[in-house]
Amino acid sequence: METRSSTVSDQKSEESEPLPISEYVRELVSKAQRATRKLASLSTSTKNQALLTMAEALVAKSDELLAANERDLEAFGTTPGNKAMADRLRLTEKRIGEMAAGIREVEKLPDPVGMMSTMWTRPNGMQVGRVRVPIGVIGIIYESRPNVTADSAALCLKSGNVCVLRGGSEAIHSNTTIAGILAEASEQAGVPSGAITFVDRVDREVVPVLLKQDRFIDLIIPRGGESLMTLIAEHSTIPVIKHDAGVCHVYVDAAADASMAEAICINAKAQRPSTCNAMETLLLHQSIARTLLPKLATSLKAANVEIRGCPKTCQVLSDAKPASEQDYGKEFLDLILAVKIVKNMDEAMEHIAQYGSRHTEAIVTTDYGRAMRFLKEVDAGAVLVNASTRLNDGYQFGLGAEIGISTSRIHARGPMGLEELTCSKFIVLGSGQLRE
Repeated sequence: METRSSTVSDQKSEESEPLPISEYVRELVSKAQRATRKLASLSTSTKNQALLTMAEALVAKSDELLAANERDLEAFGTTPGNKAMADRLRLTEKRIGEMAAGIREVEKLPDPVGMMSTMWTRPNGMQVGRVRVPIGVIGIIYESRPNVTADSAALCLKSGNVCVLRGGSEAIHSNTTIAGILAEASEQAGVPSGAITFVDRVDREVVPVLLKQDRFIDLIIPRGGESLMTLIAEHSTIPVIKHDAGVCHVYVDAAADASMAEAICINAKAQRPSTCNAMETLLLHQSIARTLLPKLATSLKAANVEIRGCPKTCQVLSDAKPASEQDYGKEFLDLILAVKIVKNMDEAMEHIAQYGSRHTEAIVTTDYGRAMRFLKEVDAGAVLVNASTRLNDGYQFGLGAEIGISTSRIHARGPMGLEELTCSKFIVLGSGQLRE
């Protein structure tokens, strides 16, 4: 008998009235919580076998998945305003293969559960230590990108966490299919039912109700736009780790290698502009602007990038569009780039502090002192020297598939891999010690 991801609606006949939203959500999350103890105690070998089975199932059922994705794409449309999100939504054989590869990478990583960072002995002979344990039930609310379903399920499973997945309505068929395939495969390998739970109702009222389930859900991880973040901030009674907008900058310093700077900027902007780690604003030192910018602009235009520049930029590039104040600090998620010429690194860092989203920032320079100062003073989840912002990614950092890039300051910042999905508890080994 085919098993699908844990949903309450599967348990009801098609003829019956749908459950009220509050009851639907409560049944869903309570079943998820019941899976926590068994999942947390699974052996590493069982979890690894489940992950491999999940990866194989995705590839084996790619035709089913592509058909579901096509239904989403047809419903979503491809108008120019939808271009960036449509790219995030689209699945191909290659992207399905990448999802499966990401799951296999997670399988290869060390299991963080049970790791002991330190242990010490107190004067009374009592031994005290800290050990990593699963967080529990993690609710993940996200938009558009179906690969988040696979990445989240894999990382949560390996770290011993139950996941409650709520994707956007625009990807409902894709996400339902992915979650169903993964749940079925994992349960065949010994993972408890409910460990991969998918919210299959697209009612807007579901999310506010889900955010009140602090009795059953231990952490919320949102991935999406400003409206989603506002909704979660207003309604959640559960701790939240934000994965907010990516307003990423590259600062090209006076001491930059010109060819390196050009390659980094083209990659950061044009390699995949719809992602949160794509460059949105280029900052150029004034001493190299007139020599570097025309050649760089030619390469950017060849990649179909529209340049919106400050007054100085427009003096150097007569065909650049004047940038508005709103263009700085904007996440375009498209082949549009804001450019500003700055007088020095201090002005560049001030601009980043004012307009950045603390996601990813980069400097291109051969000056060691400036590079180290940029690393120290710029506030972001990841700060890079002489590398593309597109490299701020769990897979690229060696963490395996990530659950997102945290822009929060608490608990985890930057790509969230396995270790970031655990917390610690104290353990004490005594021999009859008493408090006096």
